[in-house]
Amino acid sequence: MEISLNNKIIVISGGTKGVGRQLALQCAADGAHVVISGRDETSAASIIEAAKELSGTIEFKKTDLHNINSIRELFTHVANKYHKLDGFVNYAGITPAATLTECPESLFDDVFDIDIKAAFFCCQESVKLMQKSGGGSIVLVGSTHHTRGNKDRTAYACAKGALFTLSNHIGRHYAEDKIRCNYLVMGWTPTDGELALRKSQGMTEAELRTEAAKAIPMGRMTETTDIVPAMMYLLSDISSMVTATEFKVNGGELI
Repeated sequence: MEISLNNKIIVISGGTKGVGRQLALQCAADGAHVVISGRDETSAASIIEAAKELSGTIEFKKTDLHNINSIRELFTHVANKYHKLDGFVNYAGITPAATLTECPESLFDDVFDIDIKAAFFCCQESVKLMQKSGGGSIVLVGSTHHTRGNKDRTAYACAKGALFTLSNHIGRHYAEDKIRCNYLVMGWTPTDGELALRKSQGMTEAELRTEAAKAIPMGRMTETTDIVPAMMYLLSDISSMVTATEFKVNGGELI
């Protein structure tokens, strides 16, 4: 069986950069109509340009994930234009570093506002729309930090742990509506955010990759090309009986 997203309506939060960007392009290449959210209009314009020759489409809806009304406007736009939602991927997230004893309230609030509060209300709107249109698939992008995390990622680990609970909650309680929800554990990946953080700590990408290779049993970092196919699978009808899972794409990495 081939994975097909032809004519499916997919929303991706944080779809203007990194894995979100590549997922949007792959979904559109497979015939899906993709709505990406975010605040970076320049990056969004380049994605839309790159998708012009693809069989599907990509459009951008500027969204402030700190603002619940802005989130609701995103899904209202989807409902009014497409009258259904087949898939939602919560890729948006931030990963600032701070230990439990160092974490200021402002950093804690920033992490929880984006990594769990925004995800919660995106899922709320997704579920309501999917209930009306016959079901769908939700993919919440998680992390190997979600059970306890590295010492310098306390707030992030707690937020990703809450996201894991949300995923299981939706997967169990909305299966009767043909709504699936899975928690995709994304391993140590050289995302834009990770590279920026390491650069601020005085580490080059080459040094990061060398350090990661020692820590990951598979001997290398997780790449976008590892993650996107897994997301495509979870969004497709091939995975119609897959829900409430911890779907790991992490090369055996444990934290």
